[in-house]
Amino acid sequence: MSDRLKALADAGVSIWLDDLSRERIETGNLADLVKEKSVVGVTTNPTIFAAAISDGERYDEQVRALVADGADVDRVVFDLTTDDVRNACDILAPVAEATADDGRVSIEVEPTLANDTDATIASAKALWAAVDRPNVLIKIPATLEGLPAITAAIAEGISVNVTLIFSTERYQAVMDAYLSGLEQAKANGVDLATIRSVASFFVSRVDTEIDARLDKIGTEEALALRGKAAVANARIAYAAFEEVLASERWQALAAAGANVQRPLWASTGVKNPDYPDTLYVTDLVVADTVNTMPEKTLEAFADHGEVTGDQVTGRAVEAQELFARLADAGVDMSDVFEVLETEGVDKFKKSWLELLETVKGQMG
Repeated sequence: MSDRLKALADAGVSIWLDDLSRERIETGNLADLVKEKSVVGVTTNPTIFAAAISDGERYDEQVRALVADGADVDRVVFDLTTDDVRNACDILAPVAEATADDGRVSIEVEPTLANDTDATIASAKALWAAVDRPNVLIKIPATLEGLPAITAAIAEGISVNVTLIFSTERYQAVMDAYLSGLEQAKANGVDLATIRSVASFFVSRVDTEIDARLDKIGTEEALALRGKAAVANARIAYAAFEEVLASERWQALAAAGANVQRPLWASTGVKNPDYPDTLYVTDLVVADTVNTMPEKTLEAFADHGEVTGDQVTGRAVEAQELFARLADAGVDMSDVFEVLETEGVDKFKKSWLELLETVKGQMG
């Protein structure tokens, strides 16, 4: 067991692996990470599946069988990915049984549906039914069209990982969508205790976008602000989360058995080699959160990560001051978040199309 990762877990941060492949499942690698590296959950996305399927021969036999059965490329992709997630759910099942909120494995609705509410709901229902495990989370993007889909899924008792959240304003709308879904679920007679949710707040991409703008501005004041916005943004978001937890609306749902929608720090691999490689883990330590890490970040933290107590609670004012300095330097934050969401959706759509092309190639 890695002492540094255990210290992180002991500080209340749930460590999830941002990767999945059939190789990890079949070689016992995922089970080993659970046992030795404090990993208590898994997140996936189209990019991860595209890499796994293109790199591995472990899918070939199933692809051949599906082709022989007359399956088209969409069904092949659906079956390959839901099988992997189902098997990962089974590996994580003991964790789910032993903990309140962990042991979860996430699978994303088709990214091409990100701006179509009804199709997103249909995709979420299909994935939920196909994986058929209580510890799966269906990833729905936090686009404007995704918000009502989140509410609809939760209302039906489907557990959701809300993805691609960049701004606190959108995060507040996501929390509202979750609470609305819980209220509807309660009215529908669904047991609220069976519903789980996390809200995936993206981190590193915020610095990447803002740093590029600061470099372009080029003043001494602007350049001094590089590498600070992403952590500040997450700290402001956490304060918004605390406000919701203190609200009468949430308290009523909690009394009815509802589970907290925990903040999940996503995109925590450092993109800029000049920054510490554990930056988005070390600086975002706070209880009742999830940090989903690529294996490279996980290994870096296991090797030299430091846990120095809560780095988030009570720091929203300081973070807001940094945002004021960014605005003074000429950074338009609302434009930053709009660009990041559009780019995020586009990247996942591109990965999805690449995944389809990869599988088509393997179908012969």
